[in-house]
Amino acid sequence: MEKFLIVGLGNPGDEYDKTRHNTGFMVLDSFANDAGTSFADKRYGFVAETSVKGRKLFLLKPTTFMNLSGNAVRYWMNKENIPVEHLLVIVDDLSLPLGNLRLKGSGSNGGHNGLGNIQSVIGTQKYARLRVGIGNEFQRGMQVEWVLGKYNAEEMQTLAPSIKTAGEIIKSFALAGIDITMNQFNHKKQ
Repeated sequence: MEKFLIVGLGNPGDEYDKTRHNTGFMVLDSFANDAGTSFADKRYGFVAETSVKGRKLFLLKPTTFMNLSGNAVRYWMNKENIPVEHLLVIVDDLSLPLGNLRLKGSGSNGGHNGLGNIQSVIGTQKYARLRVGIGNEFQRGMQVEWVLGKYNAEEMQTLAPSIKTAGEIIKSFALAGIDITMNQFNHKKQ
């Protein structure tokens, strides 16, 4: 059975719940809920397992804090013998409007510390990442407050359909691969 590691980036702890920086966690929580599975507290993260048409998916929410996410990713890739081609990282992105999704097969970390740490620890930037737009309506110098701020009800309404679409992207990534999934989803306007 082919295995995949789907990583949602965020920070552990109730104080970070529903913050923009925890959008990756929110996507995985929704996906796990829809799949009827739940997370268990394991080494380096909360982990849930599910399968999609004969493919086994390990869902990982690292508990290493955002800037050390690479340690959790490397551990679970090694433990389950998952190739980098089967790694998908879901991350918040300031440069995309709220709710917009962008899937890429590789690339720079775009200034995101979580992606930067993963790249440095696993030794490559050739891994799939799904960026979820969180917008950037903050005043100069207020970026940290923005990303660690909680979504309001109106923003959650905008984001909710994108979280469901992200679940479809996860399934497609496991079943059809990165190229077909990018072609299918990147042109869509959320």
